Amino acid sequence: MICFPNAKINLGLHVVSRRKDGYHNLETIFYPIGLKDALEIIPVAESGAEEPAGVPEFTGSPSSTAGDRPSPGKYRFFQTGIPIEGAPENNLVIKALHLIATEKKLPEIDIHLLKKIPSGAGLGGGSSDAAFMLRLLNETFDLGYSKEELMLRAARLGADCPFFILNRPAFATGTGDELEPIELDLSNYMLLLVKPDIMVSTKEAYAMITPRKPDLPLREIIRKPPETWRELLKNDFEPPVFKKFPEICRIRQKLYEMGAVYASMSGSGSSVFGLFEEEPDWRGAFAGHFVWNSDKVGR
Repeated sequence: MICFPNAKINLGLHVVSRRKDGYHNLETIFYPIGLKDALEIIPVAESGAEEPAGVPEFTGSPSSTAGDRPSPGKYRFFQTGIPIEGAPENNLVIKALHLIATEKKLPEIDIHLLKKIPSGAGLGGGSSDAAFMLRLLNETFDLGYSKEELMLRAARLGADCPFFILNRPAFATGTGDELEPIELDLSNYMLLLVKPDIMVSTKEAYAMITPRKPDLPLREIIRKPPETWRELLKNDFEPPVFKKFPEICRIRQKLYEMGAVYASMSGSGSSVFGLFEEEPDWRGAFAGHFVWNSDKVGR
């Protein structure tokens, strides 16, 4: 079976307080967008396929299952598209497989991941891959997990992961794992997303933040028309990140000059998005950067 893990953007992001466990409490709006990876799992017994030519292969075996269940089958992992740094066994797709394999018997499978969502962009691409892997395993092998059970397991993989189980606009608090669905429709706007060749360390970004409660509650701001958000809807990471990486600030300013009704960095960066009532003439404006646009937000 194949699925298409999608990215998200953050609409506003307030770092409210530092927790005793070293993490931070925040509030933000997660909004799904149409930029997608492709993820496929194929039971080896059904595929009979040869190893894809020229595609790096990683072979492994998930941890043994609990109790007296048989050990799960092995897997092969093939990754194409945008390269992913780090060892394959540290990929969140593989971690999702290991998590389920501790609870359920799984057959030998081939895993194919085509990356289109850039990493280090504040778009949740890795988290989405992990959540969709949980969903895909559950559906393919009829494992019987409910959405609530999948969300609990997704939270063990990363703070953003539970959002992608439901995959609809949500008001997020805690570390981003406490979700409340909200009614928010941006389908009348076109979205332009730009990511420079800059990696912003999430750990470093949080180190530059002084937590504080927002002057105006995010719930109240988001009810207002997007045309009013420029002065109201803030991302607390922008001031320190813009200071260290002026190019990210210049991208946001360029989006406003092109007619965006609202533009912001997503998460802790480095991608910046703009909402437009009509598609701007953006081609050639961001040479050397990753650029993605949608006809309507979420498509």
